[in-house]
Amino acid sequence: MNYIISLIVLLADQLSKILVLKYLKDIGSLPIIKNILHLTYVENRGAAFGILQHKKWFFIVITILIVGFIIIYFRKHKNYPKPMMIGLSLIVGGAIGNLIDRTLYSFVVDFIDFRVWPVFNIADSAIVIGQILVVYVILKYDVLDQKEI
Repeated sequence: MNYIISLIVLLADQLSKILVLKYLKDIGSLPIIKNILHLTYVENRGAAFGILQHKKWFFIVITILIVGFIIIYFRKHKNYPKPMMIGLSLIVGGAIGNLIDRTLYSFVVDFIDFRVWPVFNIADSAIVIGQILVVYVILKYDVLDQKEI
C-alpha cells in the first residue's frame, strides 16, 4: 500500500508538470480565480521559498538519503500506525517527483499560485501533508509499533 500511494503521488506530480511545461510555460500565468488562484509557471532552483538556490547536487544527495531511509523504515516497521505510513508514503512520492525535476531540468517545476504564498506543486503538497501526518502520529501515540500496544 505504501508504494502505491507513493506511485500515485509521483504520477500525478509528473503528469501535472508535463502539462505545465507543454501548455503553461509560454503563457506564464493563467488565472483560475482572479487574484486568488492562478496557475503560474515557475522554475524553482532552490528549496521551499526558494532558499539554497542552485544547490542541485545537495538536494539530489539529500533526497536519495531521505527516500532510502524511509524505504528501509517501511521494511522494518510494518506495524506502525496507518497515518505514519501514509505520511511517509506521501513524502516519498513527493520527494521523488521533485528529484526527477532536478535531475532532468536542474530546477523544480512549480505552478500552483495562491498569490499570498510562494508558488508550489503537487509534490510539495504531498511532502507537507506527509510531514503533518508524521508529526501528528509522533505527538499522539506513546508507542508507535502497534504490536506493542
